[in-house]
Amino acid sequence: MAEDNVPDTRPAPPATAVRLTDLTKDFGTVRAVDHAELVIQEGEFFSLLGPSGSGKSTLLRLIAGFESPTSGRVELAGRDVTALPPHRRDVHTVFQDYALFPHMTVEQNVGYALRVAGVRKDERRARAREALATVRLEDYGDRRPAQLSGGQRQRVALARALVDRPGLLLLDEPLGALDLKLRQEMQTELKQIQRTTGITFLLVTHDQEEALTMSDRVAVLDGGRIAQTGPPLEIYDRPATAFVAGFVGVTNLVRGAAAQRLTGRPGTYSIRPERIRITPLDDGLETAGPGERSVTGRITDIAHAGPHTRFRVRLDEGGDRLTVLRLNTSGPALPARTDTPVRLAWDAADAYPVPG
Repeated sequence: MAEDNVPDTRPAPPATAVRLTDLTKDFGTVRAVDHAELVIQEGEFFSLLGPSGSGKSTLLRLIAGFESPTSGRVELAGRDVTALPPHRRDVHTVFQDYALFPHMTVEQNVGYALRVAGVRKDERRARAREALATVRLEDYGDRRPAQLSGGQRQRVALARALVDRPGLLLLDEPLGALDLKLRQEMQTELKQIQRTTGITFLLVTHDQEEALTMSDRVAVLDGGRIAQTGPPLEIYDRPATAFVAGFVGVTNLVRGAAAQRLTGRPGTYSIRPERIRITPLDDGLETAGPGERSVTGRITDIAHAGPHTRFRVRLDEGGDRLTVLRLNTSGPALPARTDTPVRLAWDAADAYPVPG
């Protein structure tokens, strides 16, 4: 017989940081956000990913309180904040434009909100220095923004947002102004800072790599609607729609007669280019094995991209074209010229069915 007083040792479910219920925003006749439903857990690094005009920035502004919804509800930490102004929400926002005061030192910039709130000077300085240490700029407090690099200024803006320990940090394309190498470095920095602080981060970005690299979960937006929500690997490997398959990374979408030829099945399928093996047709080594599909064709285009090479191949049967990504360390090099006859092969399971 079960004990009546045995304690429940199961871990408590994570608390909810953000809950959007049937959220809609219209600008005149344009529907920017269309009945959005979303739950973000406390301590998550969550990304809103989509192209320009997909509604991701409007969704962020609705959460921040910069816009009012046409209908629906916004809850933060279980509290309905739909009608509350931004300053009454436990939220801070970091924008692409750092908006630092040029006449103030770094430390003064970081502590400015505390000064406005009437925090004592000694506590203000201590908390500003703590925030700067979190972003690894503890030795830069006496400098002016003009003396910093772009990446350092972005970290100062981040420290300023973290200084009063918000429950939710919103990041609106914060790395868009940085060059590629610095942007990649800051991606690592942001994820480390999020793990260290435990604060819920909500990132808005159109950069698929950025979202996939940093996020615990991602919501992909399409025309104001949330097309799919899930962990990065799930979004990439098991896209819910043809739009998600095409927008998140590069894929080969095959439909109709082409799908029947390439998969042996009707419908629409996503075949990721890196899942396809490409070998010279005359080497006799690569043919379709058990559970594989194999086709032949000729290279029509070659693009070298450092660690990998991208091939475009026109297939002999049907004239369909497939894109293939091949690591430059994966076996003997292919002849770097167009019109080379090749064989393509992939695991049949890597042709993932998506709604057409």
